[in-house]
Amino acid sequence: MSRVWIIKSILLLIIITLMIIAGAQLYEHRHFKLPIVAGQGVTKVAKLSDYAEGVKETVADTNVFYLEGKEKGGKMFIMANTHSNEPAAILTALIFVENALVDKGTLIIIPEFNNSAGRNTRPGDGYPLYYEIPTEWGSKKFRMGNRDASPLDQWPDPDVYVHYPDKQLLSFLDVRNTNRTWPGRPNGPLMERVTYGAMQIMREMEVDIAIDIHGAETMFPVTNCIVAPEKSMRIATMTSLTVKAREKFDNHVEPSPSGFRGLSHREIGDYSDTLPFLLEAPLPFLDQPTGPKTVKLLLDGKDPFLLSLSKKRKLFVPYDETGWPMEKRVGQHCSVILEIIRQFSRKFPERAVELRNVPRYADVVKNGVGHYYHDPDKVDKAVVHFN
Repeated sequence: MSRVWIIKSILLLIIITLMIIAGAQLYEHRHFKLPIVAGQGVTKVAKLSDYAEGVKETVADTNVFYLEGKEKGGKMFIMANTHSNEPAAILTALIFVENALVDKGTLIIIPEFNNSAGRNTRPGDGYPLYYEIPTEWGSKKFRMGNRDASPLDQWPDPDVYVHYPDKQLLSFLDVRNTNRTWPGRPNGPLMERVTYGAMQIMREMEVDIAIDIHGAETMFPVTNCIVAPEKSMRIATMTSLTVKAREKFDNHVEPSPSGFRGLSHREIGDYSDTLPFLLEAPLPFLDQPTGPKTVKLLLDGKDPFLLSLSKKRKLFVPYDETGWPMEKRVGQHCSVILEIIRQFSRKFPERAVELRNVPRYADVVKNGVGHYYHDPDKVDKAVVHFN
């Protein structure tokens, strides 16, 4: 055998080995099961496919947690991981699932709304496959996802996504983005079926408030805010003013654009009686001019390039050497959600929602996010649900 063929054979062997290693990692990532501990307040766990037949037996199906109070009242719906590369969302939702005790009304939570996106990734951008949150019993491992559902679950993409029912023309990628496919339809592409299932929950349960949790770049103006349509604006404004005065963090209000379709904070309000809100917390990891996309950057939000841009007033949030740690992001989400509930209950006492045992901003910053998670190996297996 000539030397050339030996070199080619070695290179081919290296390529095959790398492909096997990468394939195994992506397979493991796609099939990773996140254990979720249903706290004492959880009264029922359903599936999204209970409300959307077209989701059944697909990767898009996901757990729906119900926390029902003994006293009747209003109903509130929380969605996290609409975009699975915005991890403060699921971390916040799990604090509610594992700790909230509802005295009046009902709380409905979907921790991984776009379950397929949670199994997608962006290796070309150097995204980590996993991240871990330190707890008092070790660490809790989470899968890092992507903004859009995996093409393994919904394919092919159209040349242009024609939004239903408004027929607005959107990017082809938006067909896999569950913050562009509202209000959905039962026989549409898979992600439209996902949003349709959520709309069915809101209609059938007569949900009063819907909150969609997100994160956004520090260089993007719609960050560190509550996005709300006209019908939700008063409650959003009072919430923003109250948390700023009482808890000393900024969280301004942005109006939901009436001309841009497919968004949760627009379509939920237009196609149901529910009052929608979308929460954005700063997420430096998503900014383009940063260093490597490491787990450290994801969790502490510290980046020298963003610090330099902040000194030049190019960012839309305060930014210094402390970065934007996960504790601040999750703490803000917790406080804003609790304040939205309080403001709604004050305005509509006959539909009040009362809950307790959920930390606010200062508590999460002091204790850390992992302080509020339970060890799935130390609880009754019946209350552990995998997503």
